[in-house]
Amino acid sequence: MAHFQLFSLKILQIFSLLLILLYPATVSCDCTCDKEDIQQNKAEALRYKLGAIAAILVAGAIGVSLPLLGTRIPALRPENDIFFMIKAFAAGVILATGFVHILPDAFESLTSPCLKESSPWGKFPFSGFIAMMSAIGTLMIDAFATGYYERQHLSKHKHVNAADEEHAGHVHVHTHATHGHAHGSASPSQELVLPELIRQRIISQVLEVGIVVHSVVIGISLGVSQSPDTIRPLVAALSFHQFFEGMGLGGCISQAQFKSVSVAIMGTFFSLTTPLGIAIGIGISSFYRDNSPTGLIVDGVFNSASAGILIYMALVDLLAADFMNPRLQSNVRLQIGVNLSLLLGTACMSVLAKWA
Repeated sequence: MAHFQLFSLKILQIFSLLLILLYPATVSCDCTCDKEDIQQNKAEALRYKLGAIAAILVAGAIGVSLPLLGTRIPALRPENDIFFMIKAFAAGVILATGFVHILPDAFESLTSPCLKESSPWGKFPFSGFIAMMSAIGTLMIDAFATGYYERQHLSKHKHVNAADEEHAGHVHVHTHATHGHAHGSASPSQELVLPELIRQRIISQVLEVGIVVHSVVIGISLGVSQSPDTIRPLVAALSFHQFFEGMGLGGCISQAQFKSVSVAIMGTFFSLTTPLGIAIGIGISSFYRDNSPTGLIVDGVFNSASAGILIYMALVDLLAADFMNPRLQSNVRLQIGVNLSLLLGTACMSVLAKWA
């Protein structure tokens, strides 16, 4: 009997030891959705948020303005080789934003243990699915919009009467009896400019939509945070983040050759989105919980959609078009420079993922 009691005691001790060892691991896997017990300094956090609004606004404005002002410098104009390198750097920034910054955040939100296990979010990879559908949707919008504007462009030229079949498509002459004069139409190079210009304008507008959605989401995330220790490193990281994104968007806007008013509106809109998101976050921070099921789903869905847009735009509209350009293909030195610029852009943005 004594041996049995001793054996039972040993089993109980071993069981207790295993329970102690395994319990912390079990707790670490649980959802940390409860409010923190530590009282955080909300006044200090608010000061950092207001500083973040100013810093990010300035950084974004400088970033988007540099490529636009660069068009006034002869060496930085789109027809020069260095512009290919600048555009590759910007595309690398946008690509890393989609792959390294946004998509992992989307996966983290939609696979969070704070979402109930019975919900469909944990049973299907919605982040990847939404990103894929977003990329496909961007492709469709891109194709339909380009086709629509090109058809409009062609319909406007149907009234042009070719005077000579041999010169059709090269010189169009309109003879007006009442005025007695003729108009020379576009040369072949000019005929190619307008469809390409339309394409660049669509690219810049769709790209801005993707960046703006992401910028508002990260702004709200910073605005609702009540921890100064969390906000402090984010201010510097997000300032660089917006600066590099602004360079990418500004390069596309400069190629689209919008009117000055349109350029100013697009640049201002980009610069204000993250500060606006921070302001919204400050306003809703008293009742909004970023780890609530609703907050996680909204963040995850928007981040997934934004990632799909940016990845598509970077790979298809920015990189593929330039890398397959005959001018780039025929120049080995330019090819090497463009590839290095692309890697530098992705590296700069990827490093920032450590903090933001």
